Formats: sequence, C-alpha cells, structure tokens
Amino acid sequence: MAQCLDGVLTYVGVVTYGTTIEANPIIATLMAHFGHGVALMAAKIVAGLLGICLHVRQVHVAVAVLAVFYVTVAVIPWMAILFQF
Repeated sequence: MAQCLDGVLTYVGVVTYGTTIEANPIIATLMAHFGHGVALMAAKIVAGLLGICLHVRQVHVAVAVLAVFYVTVAVIPWMAILFQF
C-alpha cells in the first residue's frame, strides 16, 4: 500500500511541479529517459517484488519496518507538498 500511495503521489507531484521535485536521483533519471509513468511503474513493481520476496522468506519485521519507513520518508512528505498541510 505504501508503494502504491508513493507511486500515485509521486506521479501527481511530478506532473504538477516537474521532475526536479523528485528527490531520488535514480527515479528522476529513469523519468527523464523513459517517461514519468513507465519509470514509476517499473520502480514500484521492483519494490513490490522485493517486498514480496521478504514476505515469502518470512522476514516480516523487515517488511513492517520498511513500510513504516517508506510512509515516513515518502508518503507523508508528498502529502505535505501536494496538500500543503
């Protein structure tokens, strides 16, 4: 869910403010080369698959910690930028 929210919010943020607002240089570079949607979908699919791998290997604490971390450093900042709260 965190990956999905980040993907949607990132897409809206980049369409609204341009790719310079993307803090991750890898994602920004992918966006410049392949387009916003393709780059974000690829990144989120890879992240989701890696999360599934952790789940299958029963590393549930790591999945939970990463989800909380991701909400804290990606989802909440995007919400603050886009909705100015």
